[in-house]
Amino acid sequence: MASKVRLYVEHPLGEGQSVPLSREQAHYLFGVMRLAAGDVVSLINSVDGEWDAEVVEAGKKGGVLVCSAQTAPLQMPPDLWLLFAPIRKERTAFIVEKAVEMGAARIMPVQSAYTQSANRIRMDKLQAHAVEAAEQCGGTYVPPVDDLAKLERVLAEWPAGRHLMFCDEGMAGRSAALPSVLAAPCAILIGPEGGFSPAEREMLQTATFAHAVSLGPRILRADTAAVAALTLWQQAFGDWQ
Repeated sequence: MASKVRLYVEHPLGEGQSVPLSREQAHYLFGVMRLAAGDVVSLINSVDGEWDAEVVEAGKKGGVLVCSAQTAPLQMPPDLWLLFAPIRKERTAFIVEKAVEMGAARIMPVQSAYTQSANRIRMDKLQAHAVEAAEQCGGTYVPPVDDLAKLERVLAEWPAGRHLMFCDEGMAGRSAALPSVLAAPCAILIGPEGGFSPAEREMLQTATFAHAVSLGPRILRADTAAVAALTLWQQAFGDWQ
């Protein structure tokens, strides 16, 4: 029987492995999706690839699945991080979802001088959006969504060997070609709706690991810029080639 749904679990997967379900997972599978004993679910856990698992116990408050066969190996995304300043709730959720779909390996919300929505976001909700995106897009890996951190601190503690693609709205209209130095390991930085402050811009312009790039002829909204930047990078250096 073919699998009807995909589900992320925090549990080892392997042939014959039983997987207990939480109350929320049981409600989704048996209350929302109307699955029953004997039905098959596709499971992922960011470690063991994708596995078919049969429902052997189905209840309102829990259940048990048993893995039968691996259907796909673990496919890791390129070594690419996405840093972005949170914006309005629904648009921040959009950025996280698209980052997962487009192959970011780590998602890092940062608070910049002009960030306006930092106090209205919940990291657990953003991680849940990442899980849902991976379940829906066929991914076998769910990138972590970091806790919100100040941009200044993130830049001060930047790891050696990783370059930063600084998407500079001040370069609108210039060529969107990316320098070869931005091949993985790399990170993309998207600023807030109000742009970067003069102090942040100076910090980025003087950092040896940061490279300002254009995203084309027009200034983009923050959520559009995230998608555009991920597309440019994946086309140039990622797993879309």
